[in-house]
Amino acid sequence: MFRDRLAHWLEDQWYREGAAAPWLKPLSGVFGSVARLRRRAYLSGWKSVERLPVPVIVVGNLTVGGTGKTPLTIWLADWLRRAGYRPGVVSRGYGGQRPSREPLRVGPESDPFVAGDEPVLVARRTGAPVAVAANRVHSARLLLAAGACDLIIADDGLQHYRLGRDLEILLIDGERRFGNGLCLPAGPLREPVERTAGVDFIVQRGGVPAHGSYGMTVVGSHAVNLVSGDCVPLTRFVGERVYAVAGIGNPERFFSDLHAIGLNPVVKAFPDHHRYRSDDIAAAGDTAVLMTEKDAVKCQSFATQRHWYVPIEARLTPEFGHDLLQRLRAKFHG
Repeated sequence: MFRDRLAHWLEDQWYREGAAAPWLKPLSGVFGSVARLRRRAYLSGWKSVERLPVPVIVVGNLTVGGTGKTPLTIWLADWLRRAGYRPGVVSRGYGGQRPSREPLRVGPESDPFVAGDEPVLVARRTGAPVAVAANRVHSARLLLAAGACDLIIADDGLQHYRLGRDLEILLIDGERRFGNGLCLPAGPLREPVERTAGVDFIVQRGGVPAHGSYGMTVVGSHAVNLVSGDCVPLTRFVGERVYAVAGIGNPERFFSDLHAIGLNPVVKAFPDHHRYRSDDIAAAGDTAVLMTEKDAVKCQSFATQRHWYVPIEARLTPEFGHDLLQRLRAKFHG
């Protein structure tokens, strides 16, 4: 309970202008300096970077919390497959509790409490080979040794500099952007804002895309029953009493999307990667429960007919896919 209250207090500090606690700012300065030095150590060769024999595309963000990296990763895997590539996806597998540090191959039926919720979701949605490990290099080599892919997408790998990358895609929340612009713990940044200048592509989710960036929207218009697989329009729940849960980086976005459709749910937010139990949503009683697809992979074992998830789809400006392929082919095919 204390941990949740602390997290909410910090988030309020991060995204409310002028609210950063003065006593945290010196720590942010230290954090930012260490992040700069760490990156320079890899760029200069003082710390080793491992290059793979296939192209590596890194997807990441600068801020703590959810910006939509998983929907973007799913979009990339599908887009690159249609372009003739065989992409594989590697991830840290946050939220999973693995018995060893060895890389783990993830499939649609993998246990999300072991592999992590997002890798299981990616495996289900894309059919692409997926592997997780603290060291993304080990995950990638596991996929390559199996001959499973000819291109690697590193989900949430922007700060994992040991894995050499050929293209970096930075995802920005168009509404919250960089918060108060400070690094952790006084702000939400993992690295200073100046890091944006070093990436190949900037994708902005929501809002009017800033100059030089590409727009991305995430849409969800229907709900899928966790037990039967029945699919219904979300508008079916308008006027009904509905319960909504979300254990994602920015749960308020999910709740706001439901409100925008015309729903008025009773909401319950959980920490990102929350390990759901049946009693977490017992308060809903016989009411329909809506959740994100990321939540659903962890609720499948105790789901009932009243549990529904809302699948979402990333949509990007047409220029992004064209420019990505052009840059990729120019780099590897002359």
